[in-house]
Amino acid sequence: MGAAGTAIQVLVRAVFWPRRRWSSWFGDGAARIDGVDRPGFALVPTAIGACGIAWRDDVIVGVALPEPDEVATERRLRRSVPGVERATPPPVVQDVIDRVVTLLAGEPVDLADVAVAVEHESDFTRRVHEVVRAIPPGQTLTYGEVAERVGEPGGAQAVGRAMGSNPVPIIVPCHRVVGAGGRPVGFSAPGGVATKQRILRIEGAAAGGQPSLFEPAPGEPTSVVGRPSAGGR
Repeated sequence: MGAAGTAIQVLVRAVFWPRRRWSSWFGDGAARIDGVDRPGFALVPTAIGACGIAWRDDVIVGVALPEPDEVATERRLRRSVPGVERATPPPVVQDVIDRVVTLLAGEPVDLADVAVAVEHESDFTRRVHEVVRAIPPGQTLTYGEVAERVGEPGGAQAVGRAMGSNPVPIIVPCHRVVGAGGRPVGFSAPGGVATKQRILRIEGAAAGGQPSLFEPAPGEPTSVVGRPSAGGR
């Protein structure tokens, strides 16, 4: 580990693969360029625009939400996944792509079983991502509620930072984490809070025919942007 006093940064690699065994990083789903296997990617038309999805073998390693044009989306994905090359998705990845498209078209598709590989800066970030992956479509938690669920009450700001470093949005649904009182704050993806609002509108914020996240109930002032979630932090 080196001499005492040396600064050490610990990166925790977490592979979320709930229903499958890990096989390998590289396989038929990687692009082969000049004899070298590389991660593959595809630009995927969705209801919110073209998303970029990158993979190694059957594991998702990066997602880029839509930029103003596809060139910018691809550029953003290449920055986050070094060496990525355009490729044909393997069947498992194609299934994930189809499910993402269906979710963004308004169907309540659960992506919690999708295998992703993420390098976390800390164990705290890993635990935050695990909690956020468990939020179903159409529901939200506040930053404070997530902090409590990972055993760090009062850690709402740290949760926000963990969400800001999420390399696989939609699959790790950081858009479902909202501010106190349901305010849709803190979204680092292209379009910022407006993109977050749009995705939440598509998913619907409340079940059972109740008003969606951005539609105030009868009698509420129209300036109300969010519906409080339980705990309201």
